[in-house]
Amino acid sequence: MRNPWTSKNPFMSMWLSAANKSAGTARGIAASSAKRQIASAQADATRQFLEFWAPQAATVRSRKKARR
Repeated sequence: MRNPWTSKNPFMSMWLSAANKSAGTARGIAASSAKRQIASAQADATRQFLEFWAPQAATVRSRKKARR
């Protein structure tokens, strides 16, 4: 007797294809969100590091033009 669970089922195939498609979309969205958060955290850490170790020099104020 043949096992009914191993036979091809077109409806299950369609359902699994749709499930894989939605899982792939969700995985892509999660990966891009994580990538954005990592880039933001790295930029923030770099900015804090540079502000601590290399403070900005005093800005030079421009002289006012003399009135004629």
